[in-house]
Amino acid sequence: MTMMIIICSFVPQFAISFFSGVWADKYSRKMLIILADGGIALATLALIVYMMAGYDSIPALLFISAVRSVGTGIQTPAVNALIPQIVPQDKLVKANGINGSLQSIVNLATPAVAGAIMYSGEIYNILMIDVVTAVIGIAVLLFIPIPKHKRAQETVTTSYFTDLKDGFRYTLHHSFLKPLFLIYAVFTVLCVPATFLNVLMVVQVFGDNYLYLTLNEMTFFIGMLIGGLIIGAWGGFKNRVKTMLVGLFSFGALTFCFGLTQTLWVYLILMGLVGLMMPFTNSPIMSLIQEKVDPDKQGRVFSVMQIVFSALMPLAMLFFGPMADIVPVQTLVAVCGVGIVIVSIAVAFNKKFCRQGLFEAKTEDAETMESKNVL
Repeated sequence: MTMMIIICSFVPQFAISFFSGVWADKYSRKMLIILADGGIALATLALIVYMMAGYDSIPALLFISAVRSVGTGIQTPAVNALIPQIVPQDKLVKANGINGSLQSIVNLATPAVAGAIMYSGEIYNILMIDVVTAVIGIAVLLFIPIPKHKRAQETVTTSYFTDLKDGFRYTLHHSFLKPLFLIYAVFTVLCVPATFLNVLMVVQVFGDNYLYLTLNEMTFFIGMLIGGLIIGAWGGFKNRVKTMLVGLFSFGALTFCFGLTQTLWVYLILMGLVGLMMPFTNSPIMSLIQEKVDPDKQGRVFSVMQIVFSALMPLAMLFFGPMADIVPVQTLVAVCGVGIVIVSIAVAFNKKFCRQGLFEAKTEDAETMESKNVL
C-alpha cells in the first residue's frame, strides 16, 4: 500500500509535467494555480462526502492521491514562473528562502494538528482542512492584481508539441542550465538515503521509539525553517553558485557525519544542521533559473525540472530501498554524503560555470514594474 501511495503521488505529476510547463507559458499562471488548487479541493470534498456516507475505500484514497499529484504537477511550474513576475530580481533568493521557511512551518505544524484531530475525530476532518485552506488561498489570490505575462497576452500560433520541444531544446542547449540541471539531478539521487531513509536508520540504530522518530522529523524541519529565515534575511552571496556550493558541500559533509554517529543527541543536532543547509542549496537553484531564463520560457524550464525530480526520486527509491535490506542505511547515507561533497568540489573547479552565478540585473518592462509596484 505504501508503494502504491508513492506511485500515485509521483507518476501522475511526472506525466502532467509534459503539459503543465507549456500551459504555464501559454496561459495565465495565476488562473492555472487557482484552477489546479480548486480541482484538488473539489476532489477532496468528493472523497469527504464518500467517507461520510460510510464507505472506507483504499482505491478512493489512491485516486485522490493521483488527483493531488496532477494538481501539484500543474501548480508547481506556474508558481515558480509566477514568482519573478511579482518579486524584484535582486530579492529572488530572499523570497525563495522565506517561501522555504513557510513550507517548513507547515511541515512542523501539520503532524501535530493532524494528530490532535485524529485523536478526537475522523480522518475526513483532516481532509476538510485542505478544502477550507484551498478556498482561503484561492480567495486571496483572486484579489492580488497580477497581469498576464507577455506571451499569455499574445495569440500563440505554435502547436503544443512545438512549444514542448522548444522548451526541452532551450534547456538542453543553454550553457548554464544544462550543467545546473545535471547537478540538481545528481543531488536529487544522492540525497535520497539522508532525506527519505533516515526514519529507517533511526529504527536500525537507536530503536523503534515514537519519540525518536518524532524528534527526527522535527529537528530536520526546524533546521529548514532556520535556514530559510537566514537566506530570507541575508540573501546569500552575490554569486548564487557560491551559496549553492556551500549548501551542497555542507549537506554532504553533515550527512557523512550523521551516517557514522551512534549517539542520538549528536545525530539529532546533525540532522537539524542538514535541514538548515537545504535552503542554501534549493533557494539559489530556483533563483538562478528565475534569473537566467527568458520569462516566456520559465514555465517549460520548471516543467523540465519537475520531470527530472519526479522521475529520479522514485527510481532512486527503487534502488536504495532494496539496498537498505542488504547494506545498513548508515553506510548508504555516509557514501552518498561523500558523493555530494565530491560533486560540490568538482563544480567549484569549473570557473566558467561559477562565474555565471553572479547576479546581473535585467531591464524589466513597464508592465512588470507596475505589477511589482502595486504588490
